[in-house]
Amino acid sequence: MDCLFCSIAEKKVPSVVVYEDESVLAFLDIHPLSLGHAVIIPKRHVENIIKLPQELVGRVFLAVQKVTAMLDSALSPKGFTIGINHGRVSGQTIDHLHIHVIPRYEGDGGGSIHSVVHNPPAEPLEETRSRILNSNN
Repeated sequence: MDCLFCSIAEKKVPSVVVYEDESVLAFLDIHPLSLGHAVIIPKRHVENIIKLPQELVGRVFLAVQKVTAMLDSALSPKGFTIGINHGRVSGQTIDHLHIHVIPRYEGDGGGSIHSVVHNPPAEPLEETRSRILNSNN
């Protein structure tokens, strides 16, 4: 397997680390969208959020919280956009779960999560709800 993020986690590829524990690594994005743009990964290879083992969910999201607090304290942004690109159609280019923490600043030209896609469904919400609940029985 040739995974860039596994190589970073194994210290075979250099990165600018801002947080690390036994399960998680956080480093600054090499193509930052803003000052302090960080990426949090599980050290274990996991393709996406669905495949993240339950025992790592808390650890990964605790790291997201810690890194966000660190960036907030150090850089004083006005807010954050935090997100996951899951699958190629969403923009995931590395098949290893990674969570972006992007500090937001006044006039940065960015939008909200709601600006990512605009494709409202034609079906009523109750029909969607039924489909979701019935597929998980």
